Amino acid sequence: MIDWKLALSTATRLSKPGPELSAAEVAEAVAELRQGAAKSEQPVREFSNLRARSATAPVLVVDRPRWVEANLETFRVLMDPVMAKLVAADKVPSGIGKVVGEKVGGAELGALMSFMSSKVLGQFDPFWVGPAGEAGRLLLVAPNIVQVERQLGVDPHDFRLWVCLHEETHRVQFTAVPWLSAHMRSLLDEFIEATDLDSSALSRILGDSLGEAVKIVRGESEASLSELFQNPRQREIVDQLTGIMSLLEGHADVVMDGVGPEVIPSVAEIRRKFTERRKGASSIDRVIRRLMGLDAKMRQYRDGAEFVRRVMDKVGLHGFNAVWDKPANLPTKSEILDPAAWVTRVHG
Repeated sequence: MIDWKLALSTATRLSKPGPELSAAEVAEAVAELRQGAAKSEQPVREFSNLRARSATAPVLVVDRPRWVEANLETFRVLMDPVMAKLVAADKVPSGIGKVVGEKVGGAELGALMSFMSSKVLGQFDPFWVGPAGEAGRLLLVAPNIVQVERQLGVDPHDFRLWVCLHEETHRVQFTAVPWLSAHMRSLLDEFIEATDLDSSALSRILGDSLGEAVKIVRGESEASLSELFQNPRQREIVDQLTGIMSLLEGHADVVMDGVGPEVIPSVAEIRRKFTERRKGASSIDRVIRRLMGLDAKMRQYRDGAEFVRRVMDKVGLHGFNAVWDKPANLPTKSEILDPAAWVTRVHG
């Protein structure tokens, strides 16, 4: 139900170009980010004690259009089961209805990707599979990194390495824990399988969601638009995914802050200014963030980091790393907020 070409062209047309850079500045930023990713791998491994297979997930330094293109590729793969379910249930419209639906879906997705393309500094895509069987890829969005370092007024070399430490931790997480991406994909497949295609159920959900959407805009609700259209089983799955994402983001922040002082002279200044920047969004930007669930994403960093630190304080690094042993050891959403409950469940 999505015109993927229209999604790409819409995002490309709406995306801002980013900060003005000379050819030499572009080359310098790209080279430094690639070097930063390579430089980060060893200290991340040593601090986390995760033994990743080196160079099994490529590092790509991209601009905003390429980030959009890469994410649309992944979304298209993830959407295949949705389309298969719609076809099997004979829910795919035909004729003009199909064309209009695809165009509307493509335009909406393109607008969303345009907004996100200016916000993301880096991203690990665990679902990408390369031509030689590579699992996952790391994307570093150069114009966004340069834009933020200029806005913060921090040392650009330190900031670029700081971002690389966080994103490289994600690469190490997924390459050292080979079952992790498959487990997350299975949860996404369960989410899709739980989708209710009954028109009366969809109408009921839509009607119930209108009032909550108004509360989100007013800042009176912590839900996001996506949560409004989930049934109970889907919410259970999202809670599991939220626990995993909080763990991954929080762990990356802890590793970044743990390694940072040894290799980044101005790391304390960067962390302070970056944290302040997260609070300083405009009113319109805050509304959009609430609707899209980006405020919840910020809480994942905070709550996940607190979970990691408290577990390490209780059972040490070795005890914490039991989280990577098997899917059953991953924290739930509630355990992220109650680390002692996770310690009791996993360690007795």
